[in-house]
Parts: sequence; C-alpha cells; structure tokens
Amino acid sequence: MTHLTRYFFCGIGGSGMLPLALILLDQGHTIEGSDRSLDQGRTPAKFDYLRSRGIRLFPQDGSGVTSAEQVVVASAAVEDTVPDIASAIRVGAKRMSRADMLSALFNASPFAIGVAGTSGKSTVTGMIAWILHRAGKRPTVMNGAVMKNFRTAEALFSSSLVGTSGLFVSEVDESDGSIAAYNPRVAVLMNISLDHKTMDELRALFSGFAARAEAVVLNLDNDETARMAADFPEAITYSLENPAARYVAREIVPAPTSISFSVYNQKSGASAAIRLATPGRHNVSNALAAIAAAMTCGVTLAEAAEALGAFTGIARRFDIVGTEGGVTVIDDFGHNPDKIAATLRTVNQFPGRVLVMFQPHGFGPLKKMRREFAECFAGNLDAEDVLLMPEPAYFGGTVDRAVGSQELAADITALGRTAEALPDRPACAARLLELARPGDRILVMGARDDTLTVFAQELLTRLRGEKSP
Repeated sequence: MTHLTRYFFCGIGGSGMLPLALILLDQGHTIEGSDRSLDQGRTPAKFDYLRSRGIRLFPQDGSGVTSAEQVVVASAAVEDTVPDIASAIRVGAKRMSRADMLSALFNASPFAIGVAGTSGKSTVTGMIAWILHRAGKRPTVMNGAVMKNFRTAEALFSSSLVGTSGLFVSEVDESDGSIAAYNPRVAVLMNISLDHKTMDELRALFSGFAARAEAVVLNLDNDETARMAADFPEAITYSLENPAARYVAREIVPAPTSISFSVYNQKSGASAAIRLATPGRHNVSNALAAIAAAMTCGVTLAEAAEALGAFTGIARRFDIVGTEGGVTVIDDFGHNPDKIAATLRTVNQFPGRVLVMFQPHGFGPLKKMRREFAECFAGNLDAEDVLLMPEPAYFGGTVDRAVGSQELAADITALGRTAEALPDRPACAARLLELARPGDRILVMGARDDTLTVFAQELLTRLRGEKSP
C-alpha cells in the first residue's frame, strides 16, 4: 500500500469507515467521501472534523466519483443502485469493500493483533492501544469507536491511530463474515453469543480465525470460547472465575463509576493492582484480555497495569454524560442482549431506579433476537425500572417491519417488567423527563446512530431546566 491512491469512501461517517479513512489519510493517500447522514444534516460536527482534516465531502448522489483512478470503498451491503456505486461502474473506478481494505492493511503488517468477540471488541482494542502507546510501542490502531485517551481538540473522533512500529491492532467483525479474511499474529477471542449469525456459523468463523494465528487469547468465562481451549492447548487464557486460567482477577471491588481488582499471572507469579475508571465486572474481563494481548508484544504486567489505571474509556461505553438534580445520564452502545445485560448488571449493583431508552439497531436484528431481547430486559431490569423504546433505527432501504418496538414491549410486559413503546424519540424524551426523580439513572442505549449521543446530551440540558439547543 505504498503507492499513494485516491480513495472515495461511500458512507465515510460510519463507525467502521471513518477510522479506516483516517488511517489511509495519515499514510498520505487522498481521501474523499459521501454519507447519507451528511445529506440528512445529522452529526454535523463529525463532517466538519473530516473537512478540517482535508477530506473533501460530496452529496451521496454519485457526483464525487468521476475518475477511473479513484478506488471506491463501501460496505459489502451497499447495492449497485446506490448513486456512488453506479458512478463507479460507469467511470470504471475500482471498488473495494471496507473489509477487503482493512484486511489488506492488517495482513500486510508485521505483527497484527485481531480483537474478536460478540461483545467488548472496541473496549479491548482501546485498552490494548493505550497499553502499547504508553509502553512506547507506537501501534497503528483501527477501532470502531472513539478512544477517549487519544481524543484532543485536533482529533475529536479518535477511533484510529497511526504508528511506525509494524504493530497493527484492529477490531475484527464477525457479523458480515469478513473475519475470515484476517490472518492475525495474535487472535483475541472474548466471547461468542448470538448476534447477527447462527451459533454454528459463529463457531466456524471464530475457530478459523484462531487457527490462523500464532498466539490465541481465550476467555474461560464464556462457554463457547472456553470450549475452544481444548482445540488450542497453547492458548493464553484469562478468567474471573476459573483458577486454571493464566491470568486471573481477584479482590474485585466495584464502585458506581470505577472498579478495582488485582491481576495475577499464574504462570510467572507476577501480580499487579488496578483501578479502572470504567465500571463493571465485564471491564475487568476486558482488561485481562488486553493485558494478555499486550504481553505478547513484550509489555510487562506492571506496565500494562499502570497504563490501565489511566485508561479513560471508550465513547458510548457506559459513558457518563453528567448528573443534574440527582439524575445521572449515561450514554451506552448496548444493542445486543449480552451488551445490554452487562450494562444493566453494572448499574443495578448500586441503589437507584434505572430508566432505559433503548433504540433497537434495526428491524432485522430485532426480529431475529426478539426472544433474547425480551428475556434480557426482563431478567436484568428490577421491578421499579422502566424501559422506553421508539421504533428501531431506520435510514432507508427495504426492510421487513413485521416486528417492531410494540411487539418487544408487549413481550417484556408479559414477563413482568415495565416496558413502553412510544412513537419516536421526542416522545421518549418527554416521558423520561416526566418520570425522572433524584437518584435515578437514565440509560440511553442503542447502536448505528450517532445522534443517540446528542439525545443523551440534550436530556441532561433539559434536566438543568435550560432550553435544548
């Protein structure tokens, strides 16, 4: 990839597209792009930031794709009828999927660490990035979310990092099957659970990913990844529960906005105390995965522990927006049953009612995981908690709307918990403000929609009694 190229990103504002575009930009390539959110006027700060980096943006009407010299990068799901793709076909521009582009960069690196799992990928990737950065390892990093440690006034959307060491750390996505294209030096697998594919499909994809690696990091607390340990006897294992793991956590002390613990390397006898500014037992598990991966790069346990003590987290992962009048607003990416359950378990360890505004991340996922969603909320909400839902995220295209938020709310109500389906997000906001009282925690949850963060921020503003922007 040393030849400088002119890349056009269709959907450049997406969580997987933006960091990839920035990595290529920082490598000296020319980057252009379009995005439906730009055309719809959503998240303008993001597109202002991209322009400030020298990226030229176009409407998503095909006007930006004019030359056969351009390489058009788009999700594999983007159809030929989308104007940018139609223009690419007309002018003879080369096309690449996002996964093909990222896997080519990943596989070309001398030491590639792939972070895989149904839940926790962004957090573990961010933790590894911060540990390696603090240890002076100068990694290149591709994350699907903003890493708050690297965010500055000049880098507001710090979901990527470009280094010079040959280390490449990246989230690896199983939802579209593209995990099969990655050849990691180190494969990190935190968990496997139902999300976008069947369990049999997921087992095959994750096992193949691990088989291509020189070193495998496995979580013994997840049934599926624990079973894989028999197939990978040299795997580096970690656990909060299983004393047979190489890395274990003990003396876990949770707090509302942090968690403390000690990590032990059972092989060497080394140990270190850590206080994470990101709460929840699931983040202790994430930290163990990051430590195990970082130590394959020559980082010591003491260095890793010191770095994690200064880890400030990932945007939209239990991201505390603020507290007003005794009501705390939290912005969270939870969108599948495992992620939602982890967040609810974390917040319900401490007193106070939980008010959840959950926007399902699509009609398709909701229909596929309807039963799992219902059981997740019913099993993790307390009797006094309240769940509010607008209709699922929808940004155009053809989709089966047979199952929506009304159906899911009815399922959860039938299981004994309070759930309301409302027409839209403004109705949810009005209801949250009506319900909120001192001591409550408001959780704004969902994926695929950056405006959820704006929604959370506006809720806090309205709790202050100020006029929303």
